[in-house]
Amino acid sequence: MSKISVFKIDGQQSGEIELNPLVFGARINERLLQLVLKAYAGNQRRGTHDTKGRKEVSGGGKKPWKQKGTGRARQGSIRAPQWRGGGIVFGPTPRDYDTRLPQKIRQKALISALSLKNKQAEITIIDDIQLSEPKTKHLVKMMDVLKLNKSRNLCVVSAMDEKLKRASRNLKEVFSIKRADDLNAYHLLRRKHLVISRSALPVIEKRALETESKAKESVTA
Repeated sequence: MSKISVFKIDGQQSGEIELNPLVFGARINERLLQLVLKAYAGNQRRGTHDTKGRKEVSGGGKKPWKQKGTGRARQGSIRAPQWRGGGIVFGPTPRDYDTRLPQKIRQKALISALSLKNKQAEITIIDDIQLSEPKTKHLVKMMDVLKLNKSRNLCVVSAMDEKLKRASRNLKEVFSIKRADDLNAYHLLRRKHLVISRSALPVIEKRALETESKAKESVTA
């Protein structure tokens, strides 16, 4: 198992902890991460874009001029695409971008994303993320001493702390908070640095390995 330092919120090192190699040292499947990132991003699209086709625009109930004898090109309707205000050809219409990924795929993508963060040394473990007051300046101070102020961070906690939540409201672009039970590969790939509370680490490992253990149990049964 690989070891990683554990820090306090004041920047002092409080010890070391071992990371599970099945979660943080697995083979990184970059193609899978790309597919999962696209799927998660598509699931957030509303898909309400719409343009009017030839049959939907108003006007054009008859030919604008007769077929022959005018010296002009023949036209059937002012609703044709070549006319100003006419219908749009092959324009976007409302559609569903939702993609349902199998649980095993989501699980493998989460492990790949965690392993990628560990390989790139973009993980910081904090012993206990507890602020004395729900103020942004205290969170900014913590980010400064831990050298987290130059990247977009994702903080993973075991349970949502109200003080930390309120302090991070003005820092959503650089410090986002997620519960370990809700963590997925999309959240990890959208942020540069991963900050994990020590109490959230076993929850993440259990979540990442839960499907693997269930699959083994079903096979042996």
